Order: sequence, then C-alpha cells, then structure tokens
Amino acid sequence: MPIIASAKKRVRQTEKKRLRNAARKSEIKTLVKKLMEAIEHGTDSQAAAMFREVTSKFARAKSKKVIPAKTAQRKISRLAKQIAAKSKKS
Repeated sequence: MPIIASAKKRVRQTEKKRLRNAARKSEIKTLVKKLMEAIEHGTDSQAAAMFREVTSKFARAKSKKVIPAKTAQRKISRLAKQIAAKSKKS
C-alpha cells in the first residue's frame, strides 16, 4: 500500500477511473447487442436510430481514451456495413 499522500490519492483516482471506464465499456457492449437485435428483427428506422446512439457512445469512449480510436472506427464501420446490407435486402 502507498505511504505517500499523493500516491494514496492516485490510487483513489485510478479506482474511480477504472469503474467509470468499465461502465462505459459495458454500456457500449449492451447497446451493440441491442443494435444487432434491431438489425436482425427490427425495422430499418429503428436500427438507424440505434446506430446513431451507438456511434455517439463510441465517439465519447474514443475521446476519453477508454477504447483506442481505430478500434472504435473499425467497429462503427462494421456495424454500418451490416445495416447497409440489411437495408439492401428489404
């Protein structure tokens, strides 16, 4: 355990940050699962609305350095491809 006051503070800050980052990641995963469900069974407009929300969450996580920028872009791109493929089928 840290002895110096600044090290103790750093431990507290790191724990708060870890919990916040975990919550953001979990929220993104949940939204992606819901989006996949909407792509499979929902309407195009429902999927498009959810895609905007997921894109926003990815952008926020990317800007806060919760996930790497290229990872966010790759996942957004793949989701967009799936939505486009679904709308072509309809």
